[in-house]
Amino acid sequence: MRLILLCVLLLIAAPLHAAERLNVVASFSILSDFVRNVGGDRINLTTLVGADSDVHVYTPAPSDAKRIADAKLVIVNGLGLEGWLPRLVQSAGSKAQVVTASTGIVPLKLGSGADPHAWQSVPNVRVYVTNIANALAAAAPDDADVFRAQAKDYLEKLETIDREAREALAQIPPERRKVISTHDAFGYFAAEYGVQFIAPLGVSTETEPSARDIAAIIGQIKAARIPAVFLENISDDRLIRRIAAETGAKVGGTLISDGLTGEKGPAPTYIDMVRHNIKTLTSALDH
Repeated sequence: MRLILLCVLLLIAAPLHAAERLNVVASFSILSDFVRNVGGDRINLTTLVGADSDVHVYTPAPSDAKRIADAKLVIVNGLGLEGWLPRLVQSAGSKAQVVTASTGIVPLKLGSGADPHAWQSVPNVRVYVTNIANALAAAAPDDADVFRAQAKDYLEKLETIDREAREALAQIPPERRKVISTHDAFGYFAAEYGVQFIAPLGVSTETEPSARDIAAIIGQIKAARIPAVFLENISDDRLIRRIAAETGAKVGGTLISDGLTGEKGPAPTYIDMVRHNIKTLTSALDH
């Protein structure tokens, strides 16, 4: 009889515990990975901008308002990244607490505003993770010890990948640590790890470069002795091959900046993303 009663109590308690899990919304995939590492199975996590999607140009869906209305916490990057989000929170009529994960990070400039890509520096991510752990612990005090323990484990993994990045790039002579890139997302990475990201002369991300543009890029690479080129908006392989042939610069692969890939891609987690970018850069910069 006692055994039956115990089983009944367990059956009742299990869904209650599941229902008590904290509802958390993260704005995009990279941030979601940080939250998942800290929150684990003690939270119900929803991501608005999923894998292989661009947070910069996201258009919220009606279902996103419901997700935010149901949330206790909405965790955002801040620094102007999610310009579409305040209106969404307002339209959802949500009482959720909005947590800015980048609080405490001194932003770099990008154009006339703050550069939002602070996660490209692993030490900055330690700030993100601490802010997330504090917010989760305050919202669900019963699980605070679990959140802090999981944050500690993840911070140790971040320390390891940060060390890996520094050791890998230290093998490249400083004068070779420069690439031409159309990316504007790597300012924090450049500042943290000593790689120069140089914008190509005369190239717009909207249009294919002209013959004059290509000549300017070739001159730029030769003059500055740039060892590697990452030009993702040049879709014509022949142009890429011409640049490589005439300058001796290696053509790099794809650097991942603003979102994680799906499970089958090279960067389903943030740590995978850092490792992928380091490998891609060092392969292109190595002699």
